Amino acid sequence: MRATAAVHSLWTTAADPIVKIDAPKIEYGQLAPTLIVVGAALVGVLVEAFVPRKSRYYAQMFVSVVALVAAFAAVVALAADGYATTKAGIAAMGAIAVDGPALFLQGTILLTALVGLFTFAERRLDPEAHGNRVDSFAAQAAAVPGSDSEKRAVKAGFTTTEVFPLLLFAVAGMLVFPAANDLLTLFVALEVLSLPLYLLCALARRKRLMSQEAAVKYFLLGAFASAFTLFGIALLYGYAGSMSYATIAQVVDGTVPEITPALADTMGNDALLLIGAALLVMGLLFKVGAVPFHMWTPDVYQGAPTPVTGFMAAATKVAAFGALLRLLYVVLPGLRWDWRPVMWGVAIVTMLAGAIVAITQTDIKRLLAYSSIAHAGFILAGVIAATPSGISSVLFYLAAYSFVTIGAFAVVTLVRDAGGEATHLSRWAGLGRRSPLVAAVFAVFLLAFAGIPLTSGFAGKFAVFKAAAEGGAVPLVVVGVISSAVAAFFYIRVIVLMFFSEPRPEGPTVAVPSPLTMTAIAVGVAVTVVLGVAPQYFLDLAGDAGVFVR
Repeated sequence: MRATAAVHSLWTTAADPIVKIDAPKIEYGQLAPTLIVVGAALVGVLVEAFVPRKSRYYAQMFVSVVALVAAFAAVVALAADGYATTKAGIAAMGAIAVDGPALFLQGTILLTALVGLFTFAERRLDPEAHGNRVDSFAAQAAAVPGSDSEKRAVKAGFTTTEVFPLLLFAVAGMLVFPAANDLLTLFVALEVLSLPLYLLCALARRKRLMSQEAAVKYFLLGAFASAFTLFGIALLYGYAGSMSYATIAQVVDGTVPEITPALADTMGNDALLLIGAALLVMGLLFKVGAVPFHMWTPDVYQGAPTPVTGFMAAATKVAAFGALLRLLYVVLPGLRWDWRPVMWGVAIVTMLAGAIVAITQTDIKRLLAYSSIAHAGFILAGVIAATPSGISSVLFYLAAYSFVTIGAFAVVTLVRDAGGEATHLSRWAGLGRRSPLVAAVFAVFLLAFAGIPLTSGFAGKFAVFKAAAEGGAVPLVVVGVISSAVAAFFYIRVIVLMFFSEPRPEGPTVAVPSPLTMTAIAVGVAVTVVLGVAPQYFLDLAGDAGVFVR
């Protein structure tokens, strides 16, 4: 009896100081763009489970388009309500920043995803299989390539409509990634955007083994990069005793209001800070495809279904550069003298390696992959500026680059032969005579990549190089201009090949797409020309949106 009383008294003593757990305060209105996309992705999963197979494609298309348009409208409404400027703040108990750069990047990601979605939904490029229209994706993803079950799936007219909810989940991660305001949210967003992309890369209808190989390479290297990121987060947490961006920035600057003995011990350990920051930045540089973390890019771009390559090349870069900007400008401004020299080196090597190695490529998708690596270097020049004009120039460049990229990959899907897409450069010879309009559109995109005046590429490059020069990085601008000249060679080489070579009699055909792909290409051309001819409004918009909330 006495023992029971003793246990009871222990229990009551332990239970006395009940700490009241406050319910989390979530600003649903400010998080609306992300919540709409996540909700639609979940609806997409239910559509896969309950809607008959014949109707799934149209149901998924409807849900995805409505979600992306509604989320973009929510972003515009938040910006119009002043959340990009005067009302900018931190939502979701300190986890998400709602400010100018976050809203600008979210709007860009949503528009890019909407245009990318049209290329996903294209079903007129391949000849009909057994009386059914087919898209770029495997008939049944779980079937072994070349097996009887795959043949039966093709014959039955199956399609992998799961690509639509996967796209939406990736977009949801991308929306949170540049807006994350603590390290844990950053990591969760990184995984949410990466995992659907690993799956999407493996789903090509043609060349399935190459597609699966690309997905495995991307997954393994992505897992390594995630591990580095997580290790960096752990070290930064050990240094500052907090996951919050603002608190870490205060500890780095030495302006933290209250220094406990434990914090005083870790604050003195600069190795934790420097190694943690380096590992974290390394994970983000992997995502943007900067040298030396770029080795996955050409293989994955070549192996993945081309609509996925276009979406990934455009949207992932926007999200990852947004996260990198916030990390360097909000969390580590106190380390500027440490990270700037390293970033100088990374930017120079990235620009030169991307431009020089692209010259040797014989596959159009690999050429565009190395071109994207060179562009990552150009964008890093704007990041290094460490000035407000640096932020706005990077925002503008990302918006311009993303539409050119999706348009270019949409054109690549049109040039086909008996084996599917004809991506070898020799197959593009004489395309300008066989299909002048398609070749002319592709030439516009290549000139934009090269940074020729009156295209969005020129306006973007001019903005980032100007910001870098004002930030004291003149030698970097010189290297950037030389790299641009080298890159212009291989872009113009493709244009010469298309217009000034004799078409081969066994050359590829240009498929006539549905209005979906036509819209994607038309939007790409329109944005490229408008941002090239009259960029000032959009530069001002990026300038107004270029202030991070702290």
